[in-house]
Amino acid sequence: MKKVIVLMLIVFISFGLLACQRGERIRFATGGTLGTYYPFGTAIATTLTEKTGISITVQSTGASRANIQLMQAGEVEMAIVQNDVMDYAWRGVDLFAADGQIRNFRVMAALYSEVCQIVVNPAAGIRTIADLRGKSVSVGDAGSGVEFNARQILAAHGLTFDDINRQTLGFGASADAFRDGRIDAFFVTAGAPTPAIVDLALGRDILILDISEASANQIIRSYPFYSRYTISAGTYNGINTDVLTVAVKATLIVHESLSEDTVYKMTRALFEYRSEIAVGHARGNDLNAAYAVEGIGNVPFHPGAARYFREIGVLR
Repeated sequence: MKKVIVLMLIVFISFGLLACQRGERIRFATGGTLGTYYPFGTAIATTLTEKTGISITVQSTGASRANIQLMQAGEVEMAIVQNDVMDYAWRGVDLFAADGQIRNFRVMAALYSEVCQIVVNPAAGIRTIADLRGKSVSVGDAGSGVEFNARQILAAHGLTFDDINRQTLGFGASADAFRDGRIDAFFVTAGAPTPAIVDLALGRDILILDISEASANQIIRSYPFYSRYTISAGTYNGINTDVLTVAVKATLIVHESLSEDTVYKMTRALFEYRSEIAVGHARGNDLNAAYAVEGIGNVPFHPGAARYFREIGVLR
C-alpha cells in the first residue's frame, strides 16, 4: 500500500512539474513591425516556444528604451535592445538620466551588429563627416539611441548638433525626406543592409560616409560598447567600395527574476536551432555564441545564459 502511495505521489509531482513548465509564459518586447526587431523576435519566439515548451508572446513596441522601461515596470520578461541603450539604463545616464539606474534585467546574448550608417546626397558636395557642417541632417527620432550615436560620432569629428541643421526623423521619414530633397543626409543605426536604405538606393544616388580609423578608435575608447564594422562594397546599389564605420549590438535581455533553468533552456535553443530561426528571418544566420558574449559592457549575464556559454567554452 505504501509503495502504491509513493508511486502515486511521484506521478502527481511529475505531472505537476510538467504542467508548470508548459504553463510558463514569457512576454517578449521587440520593436516596430517595419523594423528588424519585431520579425526577428517573432522568428526567435516561434522556434524557442517549439523547442522548449515555454510560451513566448511577441509584442511590437517602441524598441530599446521603451523595452527597458517595460521591463522595469514588470510588463515584459524578455526584450531586444541596443547594447549602448542597455548601458545607459544600467548606469542611469544619457537616455536614462531622468529615470535613474534601471538594473532589473540581465543579458541573455548579443544577436547581431547594428551598424551606424550616415547616408548622404552626393550632389550636396558631402564626402566626409566634416562636410556635414551647415547641412540639413536627420539624426533619428528625438531621444532615440540613433540620436545619441549621431551626437557621439559628430563629436569625434569636432562637430556638434549646433553645427548642422538638425532634423529628428525616424528611418522611414528620413528616407522620404532625403528622397524629396528636404534633407541632405541622415543617420541610421540598424542591421546592414537596412531595408529603408536598400529601397532608397534603388531610386537615387547615395553615399555612405566613412568614419576615419582615428575617429573610430576615439569613439571606441570613449564608449566601449562600440566596435568597428565594415560595410562591404555592394551592400547597397551604387556603393562600390568598403565603408569603415562603427556598430553597436542588438542584444537579448531577460528579467532578473526568470529562473536559471528557464534562461538556460532558451539560450541553448537559441544557438542549437539557429538554422531554424534563420528560416524565419535571415538575421538568424548571424547568431554566433562567441560573438554573443563579446562587447557586452557593464551588464552581467543571467546565470542561465552564463551556464550555457561556460558549457560550450565561450565564457570563463
